[in-house]
Amino acid sequence: MYDVVTFGEAMVRLSPPHFQRLEQTQSLDVHAGGAELNVATGVTRFGLKSAWVSKLPRNGLGYLVRDRAQQFGVDCSHIVWSNKGRAGLYFVEFGASPRASSVLYDRSHSAISMIQPGEVEWAKILTGSKHFHMSGITPALSASASETTVEALKAAKKAGCTVSYDLNYRKKLWSPAEAKKIQEPMMTDVDILITTEEDTNVVFGIKENDYEAVAERLARTFKFKIVVITLRDDLSVLKNNWTAIAYQDGKIIRDRKYEVEIVDRVGAGDSFTSGFLYAWVKEKDVQKGVQYGNAFAALKHTIPGDFNWSTLEEVEAQLKGAGSRISR
Repeated sequence: MYDVVTFGEAMVRLSPPHFQRLEQTQSLDVHAGGAELNVATGVTRFGLKSAWVSKLPRNGLGYLVRDRAQQFGVDCSHIVWSNKGRAGLYFVEFGASPRASSVLYDRSHSAISMIQPGEVEWAKILTGSKHFHMSGITPALSASASETTVEALKAAKKAGCTVSYDLNYRKKLWSPAEAKKIQEPMMTDVDILITTEEDTNVVFGIKENDYEAVAERLARTFKFKIVVITLRDDLSVLKNNWTAIAYQDGKIIRDRKYEVEIVDRVGAGDSFTSGFLYAWVKEKDVQKGVQYGNAFAALKHTIPGDFNWSTLEEVEAQLKGAGSRISR
């Protein structure tokens, strides 16, 4: 039915323009975004068919999130609509050296934090679908969201989907001990783990001398088919290096490093996941997945908002060494 199904929270994002502070600004730029929705929109840019499952309030902010997703062609017909709860908000202040960018969340009592097992018809959605993706943000929202996460993962495996999981640790949502206790049992249903070395250490207590050893240990410990670690070097607030590695069947897969100038870094990791899943779903090609994921993530840094408006052609141009001269 679908190439990729994702499940998770999306919020309304508000950010002051022109590097202003929240207390200073007279206006706010409005976007929608959330890890799993970002991935659902991202894979549609590669031509895949995606569905996003969530729970939203039956009001204008809930409709805003849905409408932005549908603009990309994401199937939103499986959203659970609620007369209780709210749309989560988050605010982004963009910085420049030496002031770092910052995020302020206002997401408590969101509709999806009230989701219950049994509310989503997982068998209907996942039967005939190829891949299921979600992140560690969703089970951190509430006990019932955690239970629904377990339900979703097991339903995906029963339906024959491959499953990817982005660890995506958020310290403002739960403690390392809580994250470990709740997520470790879930890993038995995960085929592909996407993470950072920092999150792996915080949640699972796994730290090695290098990224490659971390990936190998994760695969060995949890029996993952593939482990992906994204790597970011902060050269300054507005300039980073970006790359990622993958581990599969005892081999480390590497790709080039991108030096990126940052317009908006939010959602770059989700863009990597989108590019990776494109190659995985289409060809089960991990090397190509790392390459397409890295290029898509690099391009995301240049685009405002959580969603990535880059095209497959632009990604492939990067793989061929596209320069930065103006295109006329």
